[in-house]
Amino acid sequence: MSDMLFDFEKDYLLEDDCVLLRPLTIDDCDNLLEYSLNESDTWQYGLVTAAGKENLVKYIQQAIDGRKQGKMYPFIVFDKRTNEYAGSTRFYDINLSFQTLQLGYTWYGKRFRGTGLNAHCKYLLLQFAFEEMNMLRVEFRADNMNERSIAAMKKIGCTVEGTLREDVPKVSGGRRNSVILSILKSEWESGVKKDLKHQLK
Repeated sequence: MSDMLFDFEKDYLLEDDCVLLRPLTIDDCDNLLEYSLNESDTWQYGLVTAAGKENLVKYIQQAIDGRKQGKMYPFIVFDKRTNEYAGSTRFYDINLSFQTLQLGYTWYGKRFRGTGLNAHCKYLLLQFAFEEMNMLRVEFRADNMNERSIAAMKKIGCTVEGTLREDVPKVSGGRRNSVILSILKSEWESGVKKDLKHQLK
């Protein structure tokens, strides 16, 4: 059974020469506070905001609670090239029985965007999801107005499946239309992995 291949209580470390992903802890508030205080627009398209210390603490605690409940597995992102913490990402809506999960809540400080960091993170996360957790489908969602995020997802090999209209409330008010994208394990094995790995060079 696939549910024997993943332990929510275990601390998994994912890394290569450029990035380290380790489980997010409440102490990481100090490591991410700079972005929370100075780059509030980072979460303009998110479902929740981590702008401001109080919101950051709440953001991290909700992620940790999700892990305890067996629904999420959050990571903090450390850039080895600059020796700095760069942001956060997580697996969520994890369904071990159905062998599916979503990959998201991904954000980076402004100086790390466009540096290739995201490709390294996504390669490690997708490799772990498909090859260690035995997932058959990894899903991604984005506000349909978030062109940068959607373009980044397409670049790593995601297929656009469609749009859910007004499915979730936005932090700024109103409801958002969410673009649904995904990668299947068969696609990972047949070319997505190779193409993404080529981007890392």
